[in-house]
Amino acid sequence: MDRKLQDGLIDCSTDNEIVFKVCCEECNKTQLEIRKRFSKAGITPEKKEKIMFYYILYKREWEKLRDDAINRLNEQFNICPICKRMVCDNCFLICDEVDMCKSCAKILEENGKSVLELE
Repeated sequence: MDRKLQDGLIDCSTDNEIVFKVCCEECNKTQLEIRKRFSKAGITPEKKEKIMFYYILYKREWEKLRDDAINRLNEQFNICPICKRMVCDNCFLICDEVDMCKSCAKILEENGKSVLELE
């Protein structure tokens, strides 16, 4: 997995909900948002000892959702080999020689079809 994809995850989590989103660096649209309510959201621990248990449970749920988001990123995003930006399938072009983002294709005067057009 490319580290750039993992670094592209934006953590918007709160105490009650775990949320990750990703924006395409070409069109700046949120192309992926994955969320899950924390299983113990709104429940106050009865004993202070349970606070650590809730923390561990939250961390486990956070890590699982992050891993799920990363797996989906690998399916829906590409790294442009020219500019190294993370772009969605709509903004990534399959060209004759080298696949690239729309901006690089425009600068290099390359033609291609987006990944979505080919599906």
